[in-house]
Amino acid sequence: MPAAPNRRAVAVILLVPLIVTISLWAFSWPAARIGPRDLPVGVAGAAPAADQLQEQFEQREGAFEVHRYADAGAAREAIEDRAVYGAVVVTGEGPHLLTASAAGPVVAQLLTEVAEGAAPAGTVMPVTDVVAAPGTDPRGAALGASILPLALAGVAAGAMVTMMKLRGTRAALTLAGAAGLVGVAATAVAHSWLGVLTGDWWTEAGVVGLTVLAIASAVGGLAALLGAKGIGVGALLMVLLGNSFSGVTSAPELLPEPVGAIGQWLPPGAGGSLLRSVAFFDGATAGGAALTLAVWATLGLAAVLIGGRRKPEAEGADQFTGQRREPALTS
Repeated sequence: MPAAPNRRAVAVILLVPLIVTISLWAFSWPAARIGPRDLPVGVAGAAPAADQLQEQFEQREGAFEVHRYADAGAAREAIEDRAVYGAVVVTGEGPHLLTASAAGPVVAQLLTEVAEGAAPAGTVMPVTDVVAAPGTDPRGAALGASILPLALAGVAAGAMVTMMKLRGTRAALTLAGAAGLVGVAATAVAHSWLGVLTGDWWTEAGVVGLTVLAIASAVGGLAALLGAKGIGVGALLMVLLGNSFSGVTSAPELLPEPVGAIGQWLPPGAGGSLLRSVAFFDGATAGGAALTLAVWATLGLAAVLIGGRRKPEAEGADQFTGQRREPALTS
């Protein structure tokens, strides 16, 4: 057997287990280490009862970031503005928990357990869901599951533009057009059919389209600069890391550090956070995520345009091996 096929066989044998190991690490490790890490919560009411509640939260060092509010109205406003995930309000009848399942059902459940544990023995703590998740998706499963298809759509768009040898402005316009149509189609499914999104329809479509464009342009830009291997690099970055580190199924503050922060710097995590903001919170705290997506999209499209100015490969060259295919000799 020739040496080259032997080397390729060995490479496959070694690479497949390595890819599986890295994938299990990327997806399983954050899920196995979920817990609060500087999770923003609120405490409202008069001292000393409110002070005691704050101390109980702060006893779990590094778990919670406590914000104090004068009354229930201020705490509700903070939840609606996404400044905190929930708040415990001290009233004359005892503590009252305010949550926002739309911000993350896992976080709402966690806060309920912690607040009930901090309440005096024998006290039943009432819970009010200030910003509730839609009844069609009370556990946020559909929203969490939507990020992977968007990441795959972006990778597919970037890869297809490369495989079809579209370059420069034509490639950039193709990526933008594909992303826009994905935004419309995905919103039609998630909002109009399934009812798991409840915000402004066109704003949601724009967020989905921008998310796909950021991913697609990054993949297309890497391929334009690095060749076909750029597709693999982009796919690993967006699907393996971006999707698993996004925190959409829980919350970025529940993931191990610095995974939560890294996930928000990548388009899948930023897109998930932005979609949650516009779908349930009237766009509160949407600026940072929108800027992240815009930067990725701008840099990716710039790379596509720069790559389009490079000299095309010689006619007959194999794009994936870099070897020139010589024409057959004729007599």
